[in-house]
Amino acid sequence: MTNSRRAPGKAVTRRPGKKTIGQQVRRALLWLCTLGLVGALIAVGGFVFLYQTMDIPTENAEFKTQTSFVYYDDGKSEVGKYVAQNRIAVPLDDMPEVLQHAVVSAENKTFWTDSGIDPKGILRAAFSNAKAGQTVGGGSTITQQYVKILYLTSERRLSRKVKEAILSLKIQRQLSKREILEGYLNTIYFGRGSYGVQAASKAYFGKDVADLNLRQAATLASVLNSPNAYDPANGEDAKEALKRRYDYTLGRMEADGHITAEQEEKAAKKLPKFPKIKSESANGGQRGHMIKLVRDELLSLGYTDEQIDGGGLRVTTTFNRDMMEQLEESVAEERPEGLSAKKLHIGAATVEPGTGAVKAFFGGQDYLKSQINWAATGGMAGSTLKAFTVAAALEDGFSLRDGFQGNSPYRFSDGLEINNAGEGAADMGSSVSMTTATAKSTNTAFIDMSESIDDGPEKIHQIMLDAGLPPAEADPEYPGIPNRSTDLLPDDPLITLGKARVSPINMANAYATFANEGERADAHVVTKVVESSGETSYSRKTSTRRVIDEDVSADTVYALQEVVRNGSGSKARALGRPAAGKTGTATAGASQKTVHVSSSWFVGFTPQYSTAVMYVRGDGDDKLDDWLPSFYGGTYPAQTWTAIMRRLSEGLEVEKFPEPVFMDGDADSEGGGYVRPAPQPTAEPEPSKEPKPSKKPEPKPAPTPTETQPPEPTVEPEPTSVPEPPAPPPTPTAPSPPKPTPPAPGVVPGGSAAATPRR
Repeated sequence: MTNSRRAPGKAVTRRPGKKTIGQQVRRALLWLCTLGLVGALIAVGGFVFLYQTMDIPTENAEFKTQTSFVYYDDGKSEVGKYVAQNRIAVPLDDMPEVLQHAVVSAENKTFWTDSGIDPKGILRAAFSNAKAGQTVGGGSTITQQYVKILYLTSERRLSRKVKEAILSLKIQRQLSKREILEGYLNTIYFGRGSYGVQAASKAYFGKDVADLNLRQAATLASVLNSPNAYDPANGEDAKEALKRRYDYTLGRMEADGHITAEQEEKAAKKLPKFPKIKSESANGGQRGHMIKLVRDELLSLGYTDEQIDGGGLRVTTTFNRDMMEQLEESVAEERPEGLSAKKLHIGAATVEPGTGAVKAFFGGQDYLKSQINWAATGGMAGSTLKAFTVAAALEDGFSLRDGFQGNSPYRFSDGLEINNAGEGAADMGSSVSMTTATAKSTNTAFIDMSESIDDGPEKIHQIMLDAGLPPAEADPEYPGIPNRSTDLLPDDPLITLGKARVSPINMANAYATFANEGERADAHVVTKVVESSGETSYSRKTSTRRVIDEDVSADTVYALQEVVRNGSGSKARALGRPAAGKTGTATAGASQKTVHVSSSWFVGFTPQYSTAVMYVRGDGDDKLDDWLPSFYGGTYPAQTWTAIMRRLSEGLEVEKFPEPVFMDGDADSEGGGYVRPAPQPTAEPEPSKEPKPSKKPEPKPAPTPTETQPPEPTVEPEPTSVPEPPAPPPTPTAPSPPKPTPPAPGVVPGGSAAATPRR
């Protein structure tokens, strides 16, 4: 008998019943919690792993660049700038506290206390990513934004967000909060092409960031959240959107205790005024030509493109703002009517004797229309190169009174003919003095002069290099702007007639050597470079070296003064002060039928400034004759030169040139002649030359011609005579006689020059 009991009736087998909904939910939640915990552990583990293994990447280079600025010679007025990103870094101490508060309140109120990341923002981004397949939003701290800009990209993916968080934590351990905020405010984009608060302050309000007030600071703190949407320049909708964000920023600042309720209420009444910032192309007008010249010189000084474009350099140039404007005004004033800058190109440059500083230039058309700078490109120099032949002849023992063949043509032994040109200049006599030949630009006399100098072309070429014209191949010993001329060759028998292509800048500098009594300074456009750190990395020191003897220079200047007083450059007399110079007209063409005038020049100087003016057409070789009303160097180029120098000389003291020496040229007498000085300061002195044999007293015989050199036009001879240097004194110890007074107008051209025999 058992004690078990059951209910009466047939036994029934029971099956488990279905679980309730509550039980199912509880079980699902349990699984989710388990998976979540596992996922969290994996995520944390992965995060820790990435934190330990991820290195801080290299900074995005463009976001560390700073704008480099170029200034006029005052070191303050801006010429232009080199920009990778328009950024001017400033220390946090130079940013007003009101701006710092505005940015922190609007962008990341916990910035000063948080760990550098926003976990809630990252979770929001994660949920958004799960829902939409990509991140569509998510909060970021100032540290995260700085990291994204400096190290990452702007791709909107969760993986980038994770990297951003990890790097933010790492940066937080390396930099202080002040350093992070400073970097952020110098890096973030504010619109209007400006990166960082200093550039933004200039772009929106035309002032330095240190001078911002509450309204302006709150505006920039609002704009950086969405520069395109909040820039008031983009229309009324953008301005209204900015006002809403602006009000939000002010409200946050008041809530955070950075401003009072009264300050908020007053500032919220309206946005600040946005002044009209002068908008002009950075390269418009002559600025582009100036910036290009400066860049070329910086590169030659050893600076890299990266340093120039993004190194935050402060470059002071030789350019004088007023002189640049005056030179351009003068060119416009004398330009022939009806000839546009697109057809007629005028290049001009002014260099300061004794320093080589390029004070002003005119390169031609607006840089935006043509990038050819005719002041640096240049053209065939024509008879302006005859000045160096005068110096070479004087140096070789000739004198201003020595005579050379003035009749046309002059025939070389191979039959090549050289003709004088210009109305009335076909026959200047069998013996025309060096002074008259210079004043009247007598081709035959200068060819005879070149042939009469021992190794004439080589010596003339050397004088050109010494004075300031660079050689055909760039040579650091003979720098220029640019650093080479074209076809300036030492073996060219016609070197004195000027087929070489020379820039007005280099020509002005070479003539400046005569103005500086034979001491040469190198042409340059950069005087000082200051790094972004404030350290001066380059400062040019004034340096000259004697390349032409003082006496040779003085007599050369006398001959060039006669060009102005009584010769082809007489229009320059209108300057009204002592001036010296030389006209030049060059021809181009493959044959006598196609020969044409291709360039027209006047180069001249006072003791204070040397200026070169060149007229060319088309590509620099197009026809000027029968197109330009007058193609002679003594007309438009000389008139333009005079207009330039009149403006530049206004207010300057009238200075005179040194008196000419009238070297006796007696190379045959014991101790006579001229000994060329040794290059200074490092070269050893050259030994004195041996006495030279006498030159022939008569012109060279002219062989039968076989080829005719195209003529070089010159201006018509002035109706005055060229005063000749006085006869040598009877004894070697007698002092040099005074400079003769030019005769009155109306005397027959040539005066007594033709009667002066050639030694």
